[in-house]
Amino acid sequence: MDTEYVRSRFIKHFDGTTGFLYASPGRINLIGEHTDYNGGFVFPGAVDKGMIAEIKPNGTDKVKAYSIDLKDYVEFGLNEEDAPRASWARYIFGVCREMIKRGVDVKGFNTAFAGDVPLGAGMSSSAALESTYAFALNELFGENKIDKFELAKVGQATEHNYCGVNCGIMDQFASVFGKAGSLIRLDCRSLEYQYFPFHPEGYRLVLMDSVVKHELASSAYNKRRQSCEAAVAAIQKKHPHVEFLRDCTMAMLEEAKADISAEDYMRAEYVIEEIQRVLDVCEALEKDDYETVGQKMYETHHGMSKLYEVSCEELDFLNDCAKEYGVTGSRVMGGGFGGCTINLVKDELYDNFVEKTKAAFKAKFGRSPKVYDVVIGDGSRRLE
Repeated sequence: MDTEYVRSRFIKHFDGTTGFLYASPGRINLIGEHTDYNGGFVFPGAVDKGMIAEIKPNGTDKVKAYSIDLKDYVEFGLNEEDAPRASWARYIFGVCREMIKRGVDVKGFNTAFAGDVPLGAGMSSSAALESTYAFALNELFGENKIDKFELAKVGQATEHNYCGVNCGIMDQFASVFGKAGSLIRLDCRSLEYQYFPFHPEGYRLVLMDSVVKHELASSAYNKRRQSCEAAVAAIQKKHPHVEFLRDCTMAMLEEAKADISAEDYMRAEYVIEEIQRVLDVCEALEKDDYETVGQKMYETHHGMSKLYEVSCEELDFLNDCAKEYGVTGSRVMGGGFGGCTINLVKDELYDNFVEKTKAAFKAKFGRSPKVYDVVIGDGSRRLE
């Protein structure tokens, strides 16, 4: 990320003076997909790409914001009725409002921001933007009185209340809590978390972006949630303590098989197995056993494709290419219906994998996938 460029744009668009630079990263999730709303575990890490913002209090009650990437300027007040029209500005407005609700005396400020998180690749540029401003406003106006977990919740509440997206906590959590060289296991029920070492010497993490986003993703997502809830309701008849699929075993699901549809059974089977896979991967990482990590990634892709049915032709093709070219682990990353595969690749196989996959994908679909190398980086911070 280019701090000099952000600063030069800030100086140009405002009064020639400088403020403070803040940054927050996007994220990947190594394993643990569709487990969050089932009370399970996710396993994200912050990446070395994200958002940078320069911010300076301006002594007024107005926020003056410039999006460098969109070349768009917006001014807005800090009361509920002052919500800006521009969708990008609503993220900043929402963070201001959520911080005010938590007792931070937010005043007007000038800001310019830019990012290098690839849009549409499932690396959560919106969470990076929210986390940057939550962290900055807490420092500039709140004497750092809001703890980091609450800052992540500020970003989540911004999505819910100002952007119309009913997201979980993972993206903002990873953005705020990220640590270079570590992935974070987050228990989505208790919100307890633990860092695990991620030093894949001899391997590289790379995203293959299918550059496709299928419509129907939100309605299909809601249907998957309903299937999980139906399975839980059936299991609860014999096991009243069960609250989420997290609490279920395959034996419990088998008992309830007659009471649910074949589709609901498949969805629940995937989730129960995926929750266990996250724990298996954590155990493998503590032994530097990246072969097991890779095997579990392939198992996740199979489950998401065949049981949860949230993959698509392009993602399955990328996964098949990974297998063919000797990649240690590969799976669809994110909710599915398009986006990326995340791949754990031995250094010596990397060039061949990228080159051959791009050629094969282009021959089949008429366009090349985008390739993003991933380095695990730090979370929200002030840069100077």
